Parts: sequence; C-alpha cells; structure tokens
Amino acid sequence: MSFKDRPASDQVSKHNIPYGATSLESDNRHPSALYMLFFTEMWERFSYYGMRALLTLYLISEISKGGLGWTSAEAGQLYGIYTGLVYVTPLIGGYLADRYLGFRSAVIIGGLLMAIGHGALAIESMPFFYSGLGLLIIGNGLFKPNISSMVGQLYPEGSKLKDSAYTIFYMGINLGAFLGSLICGWLGEAIGWHYGFGAAGIGMVLGLTQFYIGRNKLGKIGLKPEPKDPSVDAKPAEPLTKVERDRLKVILSLSFFSILFWLAFEQAGSSMNIFAYKYTDRTIDFLNFEVPATWFQSINAFFIFTLAPIFSMLWVKLTKKNINPAGPYKFAIGLLLLSLGFAVLVVGSLSIPKGAEAAGVSMLWLVFAYLLHTMGELCLSPVGLSFVNKLSPVRLIGVMFGVWFLASAIGNYIGGALAGMIDQMAQTQSMSTFFLIFVGIAAVSSIILFLLSGRLVKLMHGVK
Repeated sequence: MSFKDRPASDQVSKHNIPYGATSLESDNRHPSALYMLFFTEMWERFSYYGMRALLTLYLISEISKGGLGWTSAEAGQLYGIYTGLVYVTPLIGGYLADRYLGFRSAVIIGGLLMAIGHGALAIESMPFFYSGLGLLIIGNGLFKPNISSMVGQLYPEGSKLKDSAYTIFYMGINLGAFLGSLICGWLGEAIGWHYGFGAAGIGMVLGLTQFYIGRNKLGKIGLKPEPKDPSVDAKPAEPLTKVERDRLKVILSLSFFSILFWLAFEQAGSSMNIFAYKYTDRTIDFLNFEVPATWFQSINAFFIFTLAPIFSMLWVKLTKKNINPAGPYKFAIGLLLLSLGFAVLVVGSLSIPKGAEAAGVSMLWLVFAYLLHTMGELCLSPVGLSFVNKLSPVRLIGVMFGVWFLASAIGNYIGGALAGMIDQMAQTQSMSTFFLIFVGIAAVSSIILFLLSGRLVKLMHGVK
C-alpha cells in the first residue's frame, strides 16, 4: 500500500466537523467507534488494493487465459487514468459531505457504489468493466476522505490519544492492503480474474455492513450538517502575509517533487507488476509452488508494518541529538532511495535478452527494490502530509490538501503512461533501459531538491 493513504490531518477535519458533533473519548481509552472505523477502512482497502493488484495483469493477460489481451501501453494508460482519478474525486466527495450529505451518508453511499463497482468487474462484460471502474472512482471519492475525518472527531481538541488513534487506523489500512493483495491476487491468478474482483467486492460489502450496523457508536459525529446562515462568518478574506506566502511556496515546491516521486513509486501496480508476471522466476522449488505475481503487491504493506516504527524511533532519536533532517531534506532522501530501488531493478534485469517476451529473474531483485521504495516512501509521504498541515494558513488547509492530492493524481496518471512503455522498450532496447528512466527521474529530482532544501527551510520560517 501507499503511505499517502494515511489520514491527512485532524486539522483538515476540524473545520469539517458537522454541527453538533462531539468527541467520544473517555477515561483515556479509545472509544469502540475507533475499532468500528478501523475494520471499515481495513475492508475497503482490502477491496481497493486487491482489485489494483489484478487490474494491470487482467488487462494484459491473453484472452485464452481469461484476460483482455491488451498491450502494456493500453493497460498503462487505463491504469494511470483510474489511479489518477482516485485521487481527484475525494476533493469533490469531501466537499459534498461537508456541505450537504454528512460524513456517515457519504461513507455509506460511497461504499455501496464501490461494492456495486466490484460486482460489475466480476461480470465478464466490457460495459460492466468500464461501469465498474467508474463506480469505484466515484465511490472512493465519497468514502475515502470522510471516514478519515471521523477518526479525528472521536477525540477532543488536544487529546493525547488522537495520534495513537490515527496510528491504529493506519494499521487497518495496511492490514487491508496486505490481505487484499494476497487473497484477491491468488484467486484472480489461480482460479479466474473475475473471482479475484468478486472477492474484492465481498470485502467491500463486509466493511460497509459492519459500518452500517455500528454507525450509532459515533453518537452525533458524521450526521448531516444543519443549514448555516449565510450572513454568519461572511467576513472578507484577509490578504496573505509574507510568511504565509513563503510557506505556501514550500508546499507548492514539495507538491511538485511529490509528482516526480509518485510517478515512479506507482510503477508498483503497473510496470513492476508486469515485471513480476512476465520476467520473474516465481517458483519456490522445495515447496513446488509458484508465487502469484500479485503477491508482490503486498510487500510494500509488509515493510510499512515493520519499518514505520523503526523510522519513527529514528526521527525521535535524531531530534534529541538535534540532527533530525528538515522536511525538504527528507523529501530528497526519499527520492534518492526510490532511485536506488530502481537501480536494483536495472541490475537485476541486465540478464534479460533484448526482445525477450519472458524471463526468469530472481524474485529477490523485486523484494529488495520494494524495500528501498518503502524506505523512500516513509521519508517522504508522512512528512509531506504533516508539512501541508503545518505550513498552510488555517483558512487554506483544505485547499492545500487538495493541491497535495492533485499532485498525487498527476503523478499516478503520468506514471501509468510511462508504465505502458515497458514491453516496447524491452523489445527495442532493453528492460534495464526502461527502469533506468526512473532511476534518472528520481536521482535528478533528489539532487535538485537537495540543492533547494536550504532555501526552502528558510521559507518555512521556523516550522519543523
């Protein structure tokens, strides 16, 4: 999974709290509603990442094997459009929930649309296939931002439990991503693609059902907002101060570099998925078992589980020694690690002959690449979310998070288009040359950002 799925910030939800919402924290214990939201999100991410693990492989698989027989270029284009729109629609869904629907209704409607969308994908029909993707995009827009917002509203302002609540919630995201890739991936590859899509739909139904049953645990949180008097808070917008303008420049700069990061990182679901499917020896001889290509999609979530606590402790220790790198430098380090991950794939694919349509490269190259990519993600994504929150003027927080997620959408779209070049370059040049593109993009971006970081830190005006 990706760390960019982490709930953005409790401050984003603060000005989205519907009229009458109250926190549910008591006696320094997490409310039962947190665990209800945990499992809702876990099953939704199960469905999303289970479907994502299958999408590209289903598109390029031969018709005789139940796939659509598309070229990698066609598959990459569709994958980029789909994943890009997934990060655009939450901007609309958050607005609709805040103004008209309320968070609960938005989550229920979004979950229902996604369940129907997965069901449509389970039917072997192109009209149903495209309709299913459309329903998933719209449903995600209503579901994703609003369930995250309700987590922050479970706790009063300044609660010491809020950070740990988001950590628990985030573990649900990773658990769902891990299990979805394994279960839906195996069903799709071993039994039939549409069985995998159907399993993703079952996961979404389970999440939606338990949310609907347990929604009353939320108290007044997430109810439909009451109409507001337009004359209230109708104050003219104050002009931005120089400090605010400088900090916004930092957000825009980091958002630009995040585009370059995500267009490479998101090769995981497209070109790296194809590399696992066509060019990797996935056989474990002593078990007489072939690892499904989709299972490699779960490696990122596994490394997030294991590495996130280590990185968290590392930043704390470096802070105590007053040597914790500033945010822009961490961004640059993340891009560098991403570049090194693709460098591993460049070396690993050197043995693949030019023009080969299949090969047997060791699985370890992919595992090592995912390890470096996850380390890069942990340096960049949580830092970016935190800095958008800290650097944005309160009245512009929602807008700037919109900019941040729009950057993710652009990165996903461009990344999908680039992923479609994998087979063409494998035929005309080499597989190594293809991965070298991402080595270059990430490395050059890292160097430029390292050079700019000192200036960006000054523009932050003391924000750490």
